[in-house]
Amino acid sequence: MYVFLRFVSYATAVFLGLYATLLGLLTTPAFQAHVLYLHKIQMTWFKDLNVPENFGFLPNQVTPFNIKSPLGGRLYAWHILPVELYRQHELALIAEPAGFVDDITSRTAFKLLREDHEATLVIHMHGAAGTVGSGYRVPNYRALSAGQPSKIHVLTFDYRGFGHSDGTPSEHGIIEDATAVVDWAMNIAGVPPSRILVFGQSIGTAVTLAVSEHYASQNPPIVFAGAVLVAPFADVATLVSTYSVAGIIPILSPFVRFPSLFNYLNTFIKDKWLSKDRIAQYIRANEANGKKYCLTIIHAEDDWDIPCHHTEIIFWHAVNATTSRGINYEELEATKLDTKSHLGAAGSVTEWRTDNGVIREEIPKTGLHDVIMGNAIITMAVMRILTIAASPLVA
Repeated sequence: MYVFLRFVSYATAVFLGLYATLLGLLTTPAFQAHVLYLHKIQMTWFKDLNVPENFGFLPNQVTPFNIKSPLGGRLYAWHILPVELYRQHELALIAEPAGFVDDITSRTAFKLLREDHEATLVIHMHGAAGTVGSGYRVPNYRALSAGQPSKIHVLTFDYRGFGHSDGTPSEHGIIEDATAVVDWAMNIAGVPPSRILVFGQSIGTAVTLAVSEHYASQNPPIVFAGAVLVAPFADVATLVSTYSVAGIIPILSPFVRFPSLFNYLNTFIKDKWLSKDRIAQYIRANEANGKKYCLTIIHAEDDWDIPCHHTEIIFWHAVNATTSRGINYEELEATKLDTKSHLGAAGSVTEWRTDNGVIREEIPKTGLHDVIMGNAIITMAVMRILTIAASPLVA
């Protein structure tokens, strides 16, 4: 028994020592960036991103190319054709050389996007870790375009420091990258914002909201057809208060019981990603400008990476921003009890409408953090937004 107790005490001391070391490292911006973005975890080491056929795509269905970053570096991107449009132009597409292209404007796929005045472009903001070809992102691209397989193109890219993109990730830098990609879509590809839908998953939701708020605040304001947010988080401070590495090792959650200490540790957070504030600013800008907007927020109940109560916080901040008097959290929850649609095993849906916009909260019971991206709920969200964007908004 003595040997066992000594072993336990040593193991506990080692664990506490490692945990204290982790906390110390987390106060440094460089280590924070690695933990938050996980950009060095490629997840596609044994596949060449310049050969998209290795990821299940048809020959030249995907065009790999670079978009210039604000600092002159490279942002690696894929332009993905919807499958029915590909079928219609298959011979012309496979006749072109495969792989990375220096000048995408010379390619058939690009011309199909630019010259079709009914084409829609989904700009995809992915989550932490990996590249454009990692994990469930490939099924996600198919789900995004499945609703209109001759019209919905997908543009996805790696933030700076991810995959083949130059640089080191930071909140400011990633937002610059995303705006550069949106500018490319509007100015080079010639797709107007009314035919652009912005999609984000996990940390990509924070990027989506930052970009949407940025353009909505311009003079004149620019508002896209809509945005889909999958598994968002309120802000980084709230996220780390619940997050555990691999669902086991907590980061700051043990300190939540000590508010003063927890708030002190939060002062070391460099990239804050204040999504709850950005969504409110986005809504207020559109309501003030009388611009039509459409937001869908999707979060699986069984997501253990980012608990779905983050979406409830995001949804409340969005709804609260629609009214001049505001609505407190308890009032909204009471309203949701009366207006929520219960879909049995599929979960629930709550929709909030104003004269200008639609804010939709979808909480499916299953889907985890990543699997959900390839599910039909994603296809329906895109179809619903594009239908609303193409017709007068019914309040």
